[in-house]
Amino acid sequence: MQNYDLLAIGSGPGGQRAAIQAAKCGKRVAVVEKQSSIGGTCINFGTIPSKTLREAVLHLSGFHYQNLYGVDYRVKEKITMEDLIFRVKRVIETEVSVTQAQLQRNGIEMLHGTAKFAGPNHVRIENSRGALEVSANTIVIATGTKPATSPKVPFNQRNILNSDQIFTMQEIPKTLIVVGGGVIGMEYVCMFATLGVRVILVEKRARLLEFADAEMVEALSYQLRDRRVTMRLNEEVESVEETPDGRVVANLMSKKQIYADALLYAVGRHGNVSELDLPAAGLTADNRGRITVDEHYRTAKEHIYAVGDVIGFPSLASVSMEQGRLAAAHAFGVPVHSDPASYPYGIYTIPQISFIGKNEEQLTEEDVPYEVGIGYYREIARGQISGEITGRLKLIFHRETREILGVHIIGEDASELLHIGQAVFCLKGKLDYFVNTVFNYPTLAECYKAAAFNGLNRLT
Repeated sequence: MQNYDLLAIGSGPGGQRAAIQAAKCGKRVAVVEKQSSIGGTCINFGTIPSKTLREAVLHLSGFHYQNLYGVDYRVKEKITMEDLIFRVKRVIETEVSVTQAQLQRNGIEMLHGTAKFAGPNHVRIENSRGALEVSANTIVIATGTKPATSPKVPFNQRNILNSDQIFTMQEIPKTLIVVGGGVIGMEYVCMFATLGVRVILVEKRARLLEFADAEMVEALSYQLRDRRVTMRLNEEVESVEETPDGRVVANLMSKKQIYADALLYAVGRHGNVSELDLPAAGLTADNRGRITVDEHYRTAKEHIYAVGDVIGFPSLASVSMEQGRLAAAHAFGVPVHSDPASYPYGIYTIPQISFIGKNEEQLTEEDVPYEVGIGYYREIARGQISGEITGRLKLIFHRETREILGVHIIGEDASELLHIGQAVFCLKGKLDYFVNTVFNYPTLAECYKAAAFNGLNRLT
C-alpha cells in the first residue's frame, strides 16, 4: 500500500493548491481525480467554460460596440452554439495542459478513479482497471459540487438542462426560462439575453443576489429589463413539462404557466460527497452535502481537511485556491496569514459586478457613520472611447476617519478594476489616497479619483 504525506481528493482549484503547497514543503503528495480530465468542475464545466462562453458571446454579438455603432451591430450575424463552444474547447484544453504541467513540475502523482474512504487514513480508489488502496497522514477533501436536482424537473440534456449540461445544447433557443437567480443563474441570464434570446427568470426570493450591494443589483436589473428580460420574483416552480411540440412549460405555484424553447435549472449546488463514504472516516455532511470545518479548514477528524465549494459559501474558485493553500500550510506547520474579510467577489454578469468590504445595508445595520462617493464610466474618457458608459464605481468610507470600508463596481472589467481598491482597503487606506494619486489617462481607473472627489463633496 502506497503511503502519502498528503492526499488531495479532487483536482479542482482547492485540491491543486493544497497539493502544490504540500509539495513545496518537500512532502510526498498525490491527487485523486475521478474524471479522465483533471481540473475539476472549475476547468471542465464551471468557471472556465462559463467565463469563456461569456467572452465569446460579448465578442460575436458586438455588445461592447453597440453604443458606438448602433444596436444592430454584430461581429457575426447568425451566431451558433458551435461558434461559442469552439472557443470554450480551446481554452479548456489549454487550462488542463497548464494544470497538468504544474502538478508534474512539483512531483505530484495523479491517481485516476473514484475515491472512497476505507478508514480515517485509508482511501480506496476504483477505476475501470480495478482498485487501489492508499493511506495518507493528511487528507484534503476538495470534491467540489454538482448541480442540485429536483423531482419537479425532468432533465433530458436537450431542452431541460442544469448548468453543467448547458454545453450539450444543440442550438441557441429563441426563448429560455432560467429557474434560479443566484450567481450561476444570473450569469447565464445575461449571456443569453445578450445573444438576443427572450429570457424569463424565475426566482423565489424577492431580491436578486442578496449578498451584493443593492444599488449595484438594481443597476443590473435595470439593464436586464432593457434587454427584454422578464423577471418573475417571489415565484416558485411547481412542475416542469415538455410539451408535445417539443417546447417546455414551467408551471408556477401561483398557477401561472411560462412557455419557452428551453429551460435552465440553476437552483443551487450540492457537495460531491455521495461516493466518499464519509462515515467510514468518521465524518458527516449536511443535507446539501456540505462538510463543516473550523477556521483552519479541519473537519471533525484533525488530519482530514475540506476546502472549496464542498464546504459552502462563498464557493469562489479564487477562495478555494486560498483555502487549499491554507489547509496544507496548517497541516505541515507553515506560518501563513489570510483574512477572509479581504477576499474580493466577482460576479460575471453582463455587466460584471465586483466588490470588497461591506455594503451600505451592512454598515447601516451596524450603525457605522459612512459616506459614499461615486464615479461613473460615462464621465470618464476611457468609458466613452470603449463604449462602456453604463458602469459606476462606489467607494464607501468612514465619515470621520475617511477609511475605505467598501468598494463596489458594476461595469465591464469590474473584476479587474476592483483590485486597485482592494489594495487600499487591505492596507486600511483612506479616501485621500485616491484624491492624491495620479492615474493613467485615459483609463477606467480614473473612476476612483472621480468617486473620491464626489465623496469629499458630500462631506462638505
